[in-house]
Amino acid sequence: MKKYQTIEDTIGATPLVRLQRIPGDAGEPRGNVILAKLEGNNPAGSVKDRAASSMIRQAEARGEIKPGDTLIEATSGNTGIALAMTAAVRGYKMILIMPDNLSVERRASMTAYGAELILTPAKEGGMEYARDLADKMQADGKGKVLDQFANADNPLAHIETTGPELWQQTDGQITHFVSAMGTTGTIMGVGQYLRSKNSAIQVVGAQPAEGSQIPGIRKWPEAYQPKIYQPKQVDQFELISQDEAETMARRLAAEEGIFGGISSAGALVAATRVAAQVSNATIVFIVCDRGDRYLSTGVFN
Repeated sequence: MKKYQTIEDTIGATPLVRLQRIPGDAGEPRGNVILAKLEGNNPAGSVKDRAASSMIRQAEARGEIKPGDTLIEATSGNTGIALAMTAAVRGYKMILIMPDNLSVERRASMTAYGAELILTPAKEGGMEYARDLADKMQADGKGKVLDQFANADNPLAHIETTGPELWQQTDGQITHFVSAMGTTGTIMGVGQYLRSKNSAIQVVGAQPAEGSQIPGIRKWPEAYQPKIYQPKQVDQFELISQDEAETMARRLAAEEGIFGGISSAGALVAATRVAAQVSNATIVFIVCDRGDRYLSTGVFN
């Protein structure tokens, strides 16, 4: 009998497409090309599908978890949705803890996959509070925390899949890799792989400017810095304002036909800044999720 794929088998191998209008004078006139990696094409809609599948599969392989167990994770949205999907496929109970100021689309997506959702008051600490609660629930024996912030299987997903895809899709011509920074799994994993192929490749991280709140882009307090994060692996940091990211999200959809999320647009802002400083470069940025995940926020109105 023919062996067919499961939904989990369709994670990865996402398209890489060229921007045509937004680069402007920083693009073709300078010999530059800006390419978008469309991670919203993953089955649960974001780049986090890769890490979620990796964390669960690797923990299974080590004998740390088995189908029927309860998994717990603090999330700002995309990782939670991806874990809820993977848990549904592989037979786990999933408890997700999320600040209550994040979009209703994210909440609905998690519960659609059968996850139990616990909302925490954003005014009491947002993601930091959610992470502390996840650790307490694990200590109380209510399940196992996968901990995307400290779990080496998060960047491993990008060392094994995203990085090799970008190298192959650009025929090894990539010169700059640009990514929003949240848990930092994507930028750490992809950066490590690409540098193993060409040490001259520049890794650029998008972080929020002071006072900006951009879903998926964080600058963590020292006590909550992700353990997987190695600052020296990022060559350049670009501070992105909330207004810049939201404006670029609208432009990306209206001018390029790419309906991406706000953090994706923040990464593009960083990519255009890089393009304005260099010549004859192949610049890749991650479109980490889809814009329809943010419709209720009014950003696209």
